Amino acid sequence: MHFSLDAVTTTALALLLLAIGAGLKRRLKWLEHFCVPTPVVGGFGFALLAWLLRDLGLVTFELDTAMQSPLMIAFFTTVGLGGSLALLKKGGKALGVYLVACWLLALMQNGVGIGMASLLGLDPLIGLMAGATSLEGGFGAAAAFGPEAEALGAQGATTAAIASATFGMIIGGVIGAPIARWIIDRRQIPIEAEDVHDLEKLTAEERPTVASIDGPMLLRVLAIVVPIMVLGLWFKESLATHLGIILPSYVGAMFVAIVLRNFNDRFHWVSMPDNALSSLGDVALGVFLTMAMMNLKIWQLQEMGGSLLLILLVQTLAIVFLGVFVLFRLLGRNYDAAVLTAGFIGHGMGATPNAVANMSAVCEHYRVVSHKAFIIVPLCGAVLIDIVAIPAITWCLNAFA
Repeated sequence: MHFSLDAVTTTALALLLLAIGAGLKRRLKWLEHFCVPTPVVGGFGFALLAWLLRDLGLVTFELDTAMQSPLMIAFFTTVGLGGSLALLKKGGKALGVYLVACWLLALMQNGVGIGMASLLGLDPLIGLMAGATSLEGGFGAAAAFGPEAEALGAQGATTAAIASATFGMIIGGVIGAPIARWIIDRRQIPIEAEDVHDLEKLTAEERPTVASIDGPMLLRVLAIVVPIMVLGLWFKESLATHLGIILPSYVGAMFVAIVLRNFNDRFHWVSMPDNALSSLGDVALGVFLTMAMMNLKIWQLQEMGGSLLLILLVQTLAIVFLGVFVLFRLLGRNYDAAVLTAGFIGHGMGATPNAVANMSAVCEHYRVVSHKAFIIVPLCGAVLIDIVAIPAITWCLNAFA
């Protein structure tokens, strides 16, 4: 039996699964204790069920995830609208440290993948597919570079890349938040973001605004967010057309949102309550990531050989070591550093939305938001990392062909 779900039905199912995940987190205390992101609970649970039913030959599902992109853009628009420079003016050093760590991770993942593949008697390009190509690069880079590696003689490179990206998406969404919680509890870190101290120095106009969320307020927020999404897409297309600069769809919207937020802070064009923006962003992210998780084809992992699985396990240990023992310490060993570490593991193994879900789970657990982390991680994980990652992958493809 085959079920083909259209975009509306798929979105409705994602909403239902997100609600189920939230309910399970309230009832199963261990899920809350380990800060497992709510979208992972519902979405990954569906992916497991779909895998089981497919293996039994009973049911297969085909999902239309057309709403994923608009939801992702909506979320990152709300992130950009929360990017007041007054709150982030002290984040320069953390941004630099985090970005360098992302660049080092890309080089390390390529080195580990190629080195392990050579030791195990595999084509080095298969190891590259289990490196930054599919881990930091995600499904997009895996689909782009896999055929290129096959054209250079690496048989099965595309399958290895997609399987590795699937593995990374799952692991990145599962272990990031629990590791951050372990760091915080083990070191007894004070539960306060650096931005909390900055608030004491802000003027009344610069402080985050809070208002009751009702129908008119939601209408106002949507009337701000949706046009910015459109402007962001226009900005992205203009960069691609006139300058040849290719950016992920949501980066343009986030950039436009940051610019407009800071102009609005100065000229006070419109009221943008931060709690309303945050609520809208939380819903958009939750549905988007649930949809991404439920569409995972876990059976692709069955096609991985033991050697590829071993490489990915080593990659997992490597990023945990780099995050916990290097990045966390360099970022100051505080609450912000722990939240950033959760994000680092999320997008270093999976994708930027994974990172944001990890950080959201940590902040929800401790009830303190790290504004710095929610700006630094999307900016580095989605855009700036490619300055080193893409050339490094390209060089390795040619060097080990």
